[in-house]
Amino acid sequence: MSGAISGIGFPALGEIVAGLGQLNQSFDTLTAQASSGLVSQNFAGLGSAAPVALSLSSEIANMQTAQTNINAASGPAAVTQSTMTQIQAIASNLQSEIPNLTSLDGGEVDSIAANARSDLAQVADLLDTQYGDVYVFAGQDSSNPPVPDPDQITSSGFFTQISSAVANLSGNGAAATAAATLAIASSNTAGTSPFSSYMSQPAAALSPPSVETGNGQSQTLGLLASANTGAVSTGTSTTGSYMRDLMRALATVGSLSSSQVNDPNFASLVADTQTSLTGLTSAMSTDVGTLGEQQANLTTLQTTLSDTQTALTGQLSSVQNVDMTATLTNLSQSQTQLQASYQLIATVSGLSLAKFLPVS
Repeated sequence: MSGAISGIGFPALGEIVAGLGQLNQSFDTLTAQASSGLVSQNFAGLGSAAPVALSLSSEIANMQTAQTNINAASGPAAVTQSTMTQIQAIASNLQSEIPNLTSLDGGEVDSIAANARSDLAQVADLLDTQYGDVYVFAGQDSSNPPVPDPDQITSSGFFTQISSAVANLSGNGAAATAAATLAIASSNTAGTSPFSSYMSQPAAALSPPSVETGNGQSQTLGLLASANTGAVSTGTSTTGSYMRDLMRALATVGSLSSSQVNDPNFASLVADTQTSLTGLTSAMSTDVGTLGEQQANLTTLQTTLSDTQTALTGQLSSVQNVDMTATLTNLSQSQTQLQASYQLIATVSGLSLAKFLPVS
């Protein structure tokens, strides 16, 4: 017999055992696929489809990051818009009060001046508006307030220097007084500028907030406390920044007194302030409108990214995910084959020469 009975012996048993190993491996793979729904737990197990899956996964991740960035930026942008509505209302109110300065009695001038000082403090405080820990008007320096001490704005160098210039209106004349207040409002010098050191820079050195939208691209989304982000301030009396112009106008009106009403230079200084207000409200509206457009564009982009991500996820699913019906069918067949193989091995292992010898 030499170890073999009816063609079945140790070599045949070895082949059965080897086949059983392959069946076990197939069964384990199918079990894992049925459990996870994935062809493989890693890219290597995808074979020739791995490069496609890697590329799709990377694109989907980038799109998800961009959507997360847009979501994160939408809150500060909305708060900025809301705050600008309040600041615009202050500017509009001052603009409506300007004609009254030259038509009312001195007592009314003092009342309007007091309101202007109060509004200046409110504007300074609004420029320090936060969304969470982010100062929304601080640009890239968003962890620090753009106006360091808003509650003390009327005792700051900015206000006291403008007040001093206005107090000398009679002696210096309207043109020189307006030029002096314009220089003060334009200054980035410490002790004169009401803004932080970061905000007390030329406009070209300041960077407004931006949103990373993927593929190395970004979009501006926000406004600055001391400089325009897109609008161009025009006119004969502007610092180039509508926010500086508004603070200058409020400080100028806030420094007027009833004793100056009959000064021949009074009306000219008021007229200069009116001109400045007209220019600043226009520039401010432009920047606010641009911010709204940026928000709308990002909302559209976010929708596009979401739709594209859904489509790419479907493509990735077709590569990574198994056909569950086919997988369960194959798993059942594999289990049946395994059981048959174990039974065959048990049968072969039980064969002996004694079973084939005649009984005497």
